[in-house]
Amino acid sequence: MIEARHLRVLRAVAATGSFSAAGRELGCTQPAVSQQMKALETSVGTPLLVRGGREMRLTQAGKALVRHAAGILAGLTAAEEEVAAIAGLRAGRVRLVSFPSGTSTLVPTALAALRAAHPGTRVSLEEAEPPRSVELLREGDCDLALAFRYQGAPATEEWDDLVVRRLLTDRLVALVPERHRLAGAEAVAIGELAGEPWIVGCPRCRGQLVQVCEGAGFTPRIDFATDDYPAVVGLVGAGLGVAVLPQLAVESVRPRGVRVVRLEPAVRREIVALTLPDLAQVPAVAATLEQLGRAAARG
Repeated sequence: MIEARHLRVLRAVAATGSFSAAGRELGCTQPAVSQQMKALETSVGTPLLVRGGREMRLTQAGKALVRHAAGILAGLTAAEEEVAAIAGLRAGRVRLVSFPSGTSTLVPTALAALRAAHPGTRVSLEEAEPPRSVELLREGDCDLALAFRYQGAPATEEWDDLVVRRLLTDRLVALVPERHRLAGAEAVAIGELAGEPWIVGCPRCRGQLVQVCEGAGFTPRIDFATDDYPAVVGLVGAGLGVAVLPQLAVESVRPRGVRVVRLEPAVRREIVALTLPDLAQVPAVAATLEQLGRAAARG
């Protein structure tokens, strides 16, 4: 294996014509130069210098290696500078996956702050609900995943192998049309909505809703299902049913014709940012995690 330090010594010897002169240029002793040249010749398996009296000249192999050394060392220097830029957050890339209501609330604030603090860092964004977002992280298709899980729900996945940054606790709220009989209520028990037509959101939220309703002794009659939160709000506003959504989702849309009512007993979900232990050490990923935490705290 050819080492970069040996190539630097070879170039110095070729330029100066002697071990002693090369040593002075490199700031090391003549014996050290001689030892490194021997190590390089051993690595390539052929002589690189013809030693004759006070003068040294390159063999054909030596000339070829010196010719390539300039490009190799320039490439290494460029690589070192790029890595240093990434480590110093003058450059870098983060692949972020987020669920929709996180994308419209936490992510914009976090990424704006990240860009202001580290303008060389670039973030790509893709949307996916958990557990798919967590799968993308484990499969190496993203660096950071914004995810959630409901408190008290049966554990369908474990995050023990991941770095977990807890961001906030998001409470579910009920949405009813503004002329609904419960529109003026301060709080509502989910059992009071047992006879209503329901509009439901994402598959995971849908499953959680059914579980909560069954715990209250009824199965919801689902008339409409959509992953689009503004569509859920619009359908409720048109008087076509009621819904239960995370507070974060409601904050991401303008609820017209709808009343938001606190749900009792409380149903909550935990919002987290996830990454792999090794990725958590990457400065750009760590900075993005920090800004997501700050965005959640400000909310």
